[in-house]
Amino acid sequence: MKQTDKLGALRHTAEHVLHQAMYRLYPGIAAAMGPATADGFYFDFDPKGKVKISAADFPKIEAEMKKIISANLPMIKKSLTLAEAKKLFKGNPYKQEWLETIDKPTVYWSGDKFVDLCSGPHVKSTGKIKAFKLLSVAGAYWHGDEKKKMLTRIYGTAFSSQKELNEYLAKLELAKKNDHRKLGQQLEIFAISEAVGQGLILWLPKGQIIKEELENWARQTEKDWGYQHVTTPNIGKTKLYRTSGHLPYYKKDMYPAMKGEKGEEYILKPMNCPHHHQIFLAKKRSYKELPLRLAEFGTCYRFEASGELFGLMRVRGFTQNDAHIYCSNTQAVEEFVSVMKLHQYYYKALGIKKYYLELALRNPKNKTKYMGSDAMWVKAEKLMRQAAAKVNIPMITRVGNAAFYGPKIDFIIESSTGREFAISTNQIDLFMGTRFGLKYTDSDGKDKTPVIIHRAPLGSHERFIGFLIEHYGGAFPLWLAPVQIRVLPISEKQNAAAKKVVEQLSNFRVELDDRSESLGAKIRDGENQKVPFQIILGDKEVKAKKLSLRQRGKGDLGQMTLSQFTAKITQAIEQKTI
Repeated sequence: MKQTDKLGALRHTAEHVLHQAMYRLYPGIAAAMGPATADGFYFDFDPKGKVKISAADFPKIEAEMKKIISANLPMIKKSLTLAEAKKLFKGNPYKQEWLETIDKPTVYWSGDKFVDLCSGPHVKSTGKIKAFKLLSVAGAYWHGDEKKKMLTRIYGTAFSSQKELNEYLAKLELAKKNDHRKLGQQLEIFAISEAVGQGLILWLPKGQIIKEELENWARQTEKDWGYQHVTTPNIGKTKLYRTSGHLPYYKKDMYPAMKGEKGEEYILKPMNCPHHHQIFLAKKRSYKELPLRLAEFGTCYRFEASGELFGLMRVRGFTQNDAHIYCSNTQAVEEFVSVMKLHQYYYKALGIKKYYLELALRNPKNKTKYMGSDAMWVKAEKLMRQAAAKVNIPMITRVGNAAFYGPKIDFIIESSTGREFAISTNQIDLFMGTRFGLKYTDSDGKDKTPVIIHRAPLGSHERFIGFLIEHYGGAFPLWLAPVQIRVLPISEKQNAAAKKVVEQLSNFRVELDDRSESLGAKIRDGENQKVPFQIILGDKEVKAKKLSLRQRGKGDLGQMTLSQFTAKITQAIEQKTI
């Protein structure tokens, strides 16, 4: 859900109302910060040892917030000098720290009793808030830094109507039900072991099937779309990343360097692109080879902060559906269009209907954190905008979210639960070719630097599968399901016939459930495991040489012959329709 400016202002005001309510109820706390977010708002505060907040306190806090909303207090903006602001927030170290980064501080008064440091925007008065809800409470480090103090964070949301809030809360309940961590354990897809390390995924046999099916599909698709596959090591010399510029820009996200021979340093690969550039450099290149599309399911490692790790969504080791396209300037736009169409192809096949583009640009007020010339940045943005205009995908712009060496376009996809995920980063890169000295001989005999397109339509397999678990609620389509069919003999008398059916279905992923359980218990277990088809065999079916079928989500389908069933599911798997 792309938040409108009006909704953002409403939620920002709701945060101020929460802030004010907390000061009324717990006057000893110190407020830190509280922005609006894509889904609502949050408020960070330092309890100073005087208060411990839990969800049990929400009714009391919400009641106080309703009083402030009913009072319809005006939201009044005022500009201050730095000295005035420091005096106003004397005794609050968090506000004082913020003020060190602000040239022209502004504050908002809600009524004449409460004020907070803020640049806005807000709605005109607290009475404009029609529906809100506090959602959860958690710990959060100040500025996300584990070395700084742990604060208390209260999350909430607000909408323009109760109907919108109710719809959001219903989706939130669905998201909890479909949480990939819970379903990942229930369906035996993945595990995380403290003995191995947090953020390092162990794919269980059923999860490995899903991963391999996706990879096999993507591998064949990429071959059909003109990609060549390569493999690169999981480590490389640190000087490789100095050349790329990732050191020092990316150092905090890299694993510590390992010492090699003669003082050489090696590092776990945080991204694949520098390695692919070395493949480009492996021989002299000609314009006749362009566009050269090099793809890899490359495994990378990033030392994410422990507080940021989250199931499959935020990990320390991941495999990317990565590729780099080396092309001429004249080929860049059409190649980038092709990349976006490849995303659309994948998303359509997977039933992902809601997505948009986010064009991330550098902050023009802080160019020191970026590399490359202004002309390079302007040209890269222009080329990507030209490509985006050729596809029918909505796009928004975010200032300050660019990579350090150029603007980028992220695909943001929405699951059936309403949750959004940034799944794929794509760039037209005019920087790295020069940085690595990449050249190809053009038709005029002169050496030229290729444009590099970075793309990863399925993102990391970990995050993408985490998304799919939640999107499908664990009920993977037939072609992706770890177990496609279960055969259920009603009693021991049908076990031999059931084993024969399993053998005849050996081209599919099939299980035999011959436990001495009731048929109802077996069916319920298959449904809990989200198995697409269950075959029931009793005396009647064995005698008629037919199968009684149950389909996930549809129930009893009646009887059909084995050949009819295999024809049905073979077609469904090939066409990815069930």
